[in-house]
Amino acid sequence: MSGRLAVVVPVYNEAAGIHTTLAALAAQTDADIDVVFVDNGSTDESVAILEHFLRGRPRWRIVHEPVKGTGAAADTGMRAAIDAGAELLARTDADCLPRADWTARIRHALDRDDGLGLELVGGELVPRRDEGLPLPTRALLRGAVFLAEAYGRVRRANRDPAYRGPYMMAAGCNLGIRAETYLAAGGFPRTAIEELHEDRALVNAVRRITGDYARRRDIVVYGSSRRVRAWGLKNTLLWYKDHEYRPERVDIR
Repeated sequence: MSGRLAVVVPVYNEAAGIHTTLAALAAQTDADIDVVFVDNGSTDESVAILEHFLRGRPRWRIVHEPVKGTGAAADTGMRAAIDAGAELLARTDADCLPRADWTARIRHALDRDDGLGLELVGGELVPRRDEGLPLPTRALLRGAVFLAEAYGRVRRANRDPAYRGPYMMAAGCNLGIRAETYLAAGGFPRTAIEELHEDRALVNAVRRITGDYARRRDIVVYGSSRRVRAWGLKNTLLWYKDHEYRPERVDIR
């Protein structure tokens, strides 16, 4: 039988748009899930919105992480979920829309009895269609993601004889991992967003202990393009390439 699945969602000042993410999570075809929202010091109405939406959902809850940073918030949520009994973990972000079969697909990928039995899975990140980004720009952004993944495979920092498999891109807003693997890998580094790409660090830590991981195109999350709209495509790509673009304002809302 498949293990208990928990979804972890870091939240920082997402009051303006978190309703759509909540609706997407509530609409999952596999609703046998825990959901852990990690408030990372929000100063807007995010927590109030969450508290209202969570009424009548006993397996959905809020935890708080005062140390600001996506790595710290995600790690706090993952460990809270594990402490509550989760064996399978999924992460998305509060500005993302998981497709209706997202949790079902992640469970299948990680399930050792009736699924693929992977230790870590990275899904497909598709630009949201409801944020006003033109179709050609969305297509260009998707192409840039494939290019970035190809670059990651040849990047010197991602190549080491100690790794048990090839580099894999697994965006923090669309990944799944077994709880025991998360703990063995040390979890997400508890860092600020501008210090380290915590999802890349976790993937490389997992690669040192197992080769049982994969990218799955059937695990789909529609991600926000607000950085692209604020910074432009070139600067956004440079941001994800070791923070070579460093704006004064990192938290785009």
